[in-house]
Amino acid sequence: MTTHPTTPAETVRRRDHSILPRSAAMLIMGVCTVYFLLPLWWLFVGSTKNREQFTGTDPLWFADFHLLDNIGDLLAYRDGIFLRWTLNSVAYTGGAALLGTLLAAMCGYALAKYRFPGRELIFNVVLSGVLVPATALALPLFLIFGQFQATNTFWAVFLPSLVNPFGVYLARVYATAGVPDGLLEAARIDGAGELRTFFTISARLMSPALVTIFLFHFVAVWNNFLLPLVMLSDERLFPVTLGLYSWNTQITQVPELRGLVIVGSLISIAPLAVAFLLLQRFWRTGISTGAVK
Repeated sequence: MTTHPTTPAETVRRRDHSILPRSAAMLIMGVCTVYFLLPLWWLFVGSTKNREQFTGTDPLWFADFHLLDNIGDLLAYRDGIFLRWTLNSVAYTGGAALLGTLLAAMCGYALAKYRFPGRELIFNVVLSGVLVPATALALPLFLIFGQFQATNTFWAVFLPSLVNPFGVYLARVYATAGVPDGLLEAARIDGAGELRTFFTISARLMSPALVTIFLFHFVAVWNNFLLPLVMLSDERLFPVTLGLYSWNTQITQVPELRGLVIVGSLISIAPLAVAFLLLQRFWRTGISTGAVK
């Protein structure tokens, strides 16, 4: 078998063919990055301005830096109602994300590792739950909670937020691929119960998936708007998303609320950024592990 030497012209053509797709990909990623970061930049710049500068200066560049003063005004407005909304969001989101992740992990693990009648039917029902939009469930949930006189309460928002069909699906897929059956059998032979096996062995092997489920659930509950809007009428129970919306609807009557809404929106995304920064290393580990498998 003979091989033909590569000519310089062919080498240049191959290099050009490899550079063009790479340049196109970099251009697309650059445009997408600007598209996603530009609103955040506008929000940060707007949060540093007072009311006169917000409408009278370049919207994408700084004027006088009033960010700390604006934050102080936000926290002091109406006896710190924004801080209460933030704490409400932390309670709704933190508790629902933790318990929802645990429930999703246990359900997905059971569907992956136990054989019982109706297993596939249950999994198909869970998958159908992924396809149902949250807007279609808001009114039925309101009517159900209304039957128990539980609307306009903490539980009316917290309990529905525990359900995470996508988390169950993701947990089952990861448990099937990442938790060896032989390891579970060895644990059972050593006398470990099912709960102990799950929490000491399976949960550790599934930790990258659990972090991913937690992040998705955290973001979904934190940004949830329609369910609190339908369920709550007492503003002291509002999450931060609904509270800022209520302020935004009053801007025409109370113009100073515009600046508070902008600063509040900037602060409201901080917990999401902190969660991703703290947990991203576990997320990257899970992605690389899945790629190797």
